[in-house]
Amino acid sequence: VLIVGCSRFRFKKAEFKPDIQPLPAQLKTYGAMAMPADNPLTPEKAALGRELFFDERLSGDGTRSCYSCHVCEKGLTDGLAKAVGAFKKQLPRNSPTLWNIGYHHEFYWDGRSGSLEKQALAAWTGANMGAKPDEILKKINAIDGYRQQFQKVFGGGVTADHVVKALAAYERTIISGDTAWDRWRAGDQSAISDSAKRGYQVFQDAKCTNCHDGVLITDQQYHNVGIGTDQKEPDVGRFKVTNKPEDTGAFKTPTLRDIEKSAPYFHDGSMKTLAEAVDIMLGGGKPNEHLDKKNLQPHTITKQQRDDLLTFLRSLSVDCKLTKPPLPPK
Repeated sequence: VLIVGCSRFRFKKAEFKPDIQPLPAQLKTYGAMAMPADNPLTPEKAALGRELFFDERLSGDGTRSCYSCHVCEKGLTDGLAKAVGAFKKQLPRNSPTLWNIGYHHEFYWDGRSGSLEKQALAAWTGANMGAKPDEILKKINAIDGYRQQFQKVFGGGVTADHVVKALAAYERTIISGDTAWDRWRAGDQSAISDSAKRGYQVFQDAKCTNCHDGVLITDQQYHNVGIGTDQKEPDVGRFKVTNKPEDTGAFKTPTLRDIEKSAPYFHDGSMKTLAEAVDIMLGGGKPNEHLDKKNLQPHTITKQQRDDLLTFLRSLSVDCKLTKPPLPPK
């Protein structure tokens, strides 16, 4: 209810002009978004989090914000094969999209973080943002606009805990539920083309829904599809978190929302085009000892079916309207 209602509120000190779609019925069928007891979502907190999300002053080198790795025109990714963090540090994996991230229960490609708050803290203080919290907090505390908002939202000063809670609150408002595919599912038969409708049937017949299921279009599970296993030192993925051999080379299923814009694909950004990624998956992935053969089997389809499948995937594109708000001046 709060997410829907955000668009009806305005605040003088924490103005929230949401650039998101209201929570639609299609996502409601997935279930309520879980909210931490110690970080309830409020419009004012989301407004503060939005400012922080776009503010380069949170980074260690003053050049990057959270948005730097999650931009609209790249499907809320950065368009790079592997992310580059603060101080131009090369990171080991591709930046995943943030669409509907508030509905997820584990984060990063390997699921090593169990909450958005923990993920935000790790990204902020790790290589992504390269921040030394004590230094950054001192700077933020010196900004009247921020200090007043933190006091109003949290009843206290600017702390690391408050920063990550505000960021997580805003990220929970980043909702995709109004794509052409969603409108078609809701009953608008003109929302997508006949080719896309056929492509959705191909998507189901080819068992893509084994992993890309539901309105989130991800099972939020971890699968080895063989990507990167042929490298000299393969990324072991989920294994590093669980130490289970069967999790070797397994990575979290990405949502397919906005997939057309989020190239390159997979955790290592090794596939440059959507067509390449589709062909790899239709081929049953890349053979390796831990390949998930239960959920991934080769499927032979015609050229027309392949074209239709790609058309369906493009119907998942999001009209992203995230914009940088006015930030408190120094």
